[in-house]
Amino acid sequence: MFSPADVRAISQPTIKICGLSKSYGSIEVLKDISLDVVPGEVVVIIGPSGAGKSTILSCVNHLEPYEKGEIWVEGQLYGPTRARGRRRAHAEAELNQLRRKIGIVFQAYNLFPHLTALENVTLAPIRVLKKPRADAVREGGEQLARVGLSQKADKYPAELSGGQQQRVAIARALAMQPKVMLFDEVTSALDPELVGEVLAVMKQLSNDGMTMMIVTHEMQFAREVADRIYFMDEGKIVESGTAQEIFDNPKQERTQAFLRRTRSL
Repeated sequence: MFSPADVRAISQPTIKICGLSKSYGSIEVLKDISLDVVPGEVVVIIGPSGAGKSTILSCVNHLEPYEKGEIWVEGQLYGPTRARGRRRAHAEAELNQLRRKIGIVFQAYNLFPHLTALENVTLAPIRVLKKPRADAVREGGEQLARVGLSQKADKYPAELSGGQQQRVAIARALAMQPKVMLFDEVTSALDPELVGEVLAVMKQLSNDGMTMMIVTHEMQFAREVADRIYFMDEGKIVESGTAQEIFDNPKQERTQAFLRRTRSL
């Protein structure tokens, strides 16, 4: 029986980030970030607001350009490459092909208000993946069932609660059959009573073996689902380890102070 550490040692990472740095003008928001996410692993990034957590996810999906470093997805370089000593950006068509491997869900649901839940889920498979409509509808229904919304397929976003809209957004990302899912503070805009239904879907995805990177302030959720946790502050990875190591025996004073504060809230 392999331990999680053994699995990490023998697996080719689904995502490999090497020396990632990113600035907005003179403000450096990511400073030499390196981390791996292996197949089936749930990596959770925690830390104070403004630490750079969400920026990492935006760089992974190439929504944000970055000045230094490399990002690899399933062994393929994803982002600027070096050619004759200069960084060369991928063409947009190349990036779109790579983005198909990565599903991302944000704090904002970003559903099309004039489309039903099912239509929101099937739009990209039909237009981007060129799936026959009948296949997309069938698979879209399966994804809505996966997030517990079979009975809401014909409802418009305005007829759904915030938690239901977020679950539709998750189903929409899953419909593209990604290799990895990114979740960026997906519960922070929800009323407290709706948070649990979204986290339950994410826990089930974890149980199903979905590879995930999650940015969250939900510490109990992070403890329950994370195979590995990275604590960030001021654009740097301060400490990383298993959930038990980080929550029960953090080594760095900054990590300890952050966790003490979250427990007192």
